[in-house]
Amino acid sequence: MRFEFATATRIVFGPGRIREAISAAASLGSPAFLVSGNTPARIDPFARELGAQNVECVRFSIAGEPTIPAVVDGVRIAREAGCTLVIGYGGGSVLDTAKAVAALMANPGDPLDYLEVVGRGRPLTQPCAPCICIPTTAGTGCEVTRNAVLIAPEHRVKVSLRSPRMLPFLAVVDPELTCSLPPGLTAATGMDALTQLIEPFVCISSNPMTDAICREGIRRAAISLRAAYADGNNAEARENMALASLFGGLALANAGLGAVHGLAAPLGGMFPVPHGIVSANLLPVVMETNLKVLRTRSADSPALPRYDEVAHLLTGKASAEAEEGVEWIRELTADLSFPRLSSYGIAEADLTPIAWNARKSSSMKGNPIELTVEELTGILKEAL
Repeated sequence: MRFEFATATRIVFGPGRIREAISAAASLGSPAFLVSGNTPARIDPFARELGAQNVECVRFSIAGEPTIPAVVDGVRIAREAGCTLVIGYGGGSVLDTAKAVAALMANPGDPLDYLEVVGRGRPLTQPCAPCICIPTTAGTGCEVTRNAVLIAPEHRVKVSLRSPRMLPFLAVVDPELTCSLPPGLTAATGMDALTQLIEPFVCISSNPMTDAICREGIRRAAISLRAAYADGNNAEARENMALASLFGGLALANAGLGAVHGLAAPLGGMFPVPHGIVSANLLPVVMETNLKVLRTRSADSPALPRYDEVAHLLTGKASAEAEEGVEWIRELTADLSFPRLSSYGIAEADLTPIAWNARKSSSMKGNPIELTVEELTGILKEAL
């Protein structure tokens, strides 16, 4: 048995722990490049507290998911201002932007020098600028991952900037910051978190450490996602979902993912579909397809009993079998009222090109069995 486990230099979790990001930032110098979402006024109080600690802020907002040009713009601004650290305060798009800017501030050249799939995939040779990640959603877990997912507009695909050097200096996970999330966003980010716990658990590179994390995360998400969706002020549900998101990030960074995220890369690059909506539509279909293909082509695969265990964790029933887990996910997505993929302009004619592009994704390499283009196209067709 051989594996490794890497994560942020320091993780701080709990209600009210946001205050610790202030003191950490003050120790790293000034100015700070502060990345936020499309309503930057929401973090004015945080910026004022940084100012009170003599940390000047250079503000940068990101609307929607990060693109390569947006990151290039951010790097230019941060360098011109002489920023010494980067802080991301927001959802997954904000944190990915912050991590990418921190990486490219310290490493010269074009982003395409370092990007996977569409770029040259060269390693980052210089340590990244210190990065503090503060998630305000419970979904991506990217406060503890070693990559940043960016849209390459010219190629119409999502790709990763990836390096062990990109692990944040500090991850501050304060569940109270997620209480203002509306139900729809709670549901979408929560499905992303759940997917990022199930896929690493059944993937080909799972290990005992990630297994333990996934088991606990799946259990917490199963009992809390509906509750957080129904009542955003349910403190216990919010805390459980924040933990599930954190655990999903730890798991995917150290084990890998699967076909849901493999398909999500071209889907998100070609169409304006939120990542959580992709996860919600694809997860039950991918689970069902993997089960069928595994039983046909790899009946002794260790992923098969793992799918049974996923069903135990989701349903709370020790006797549950894999198909009951699939049905539980279907019922969950119906209860949370997710729109179908066709709502975003995706048509049957698009499915085969998406499937071909998905096979190039790094996430697809972790799927418990290799799926054909025809099988991937079938998954997409059912999710329309």
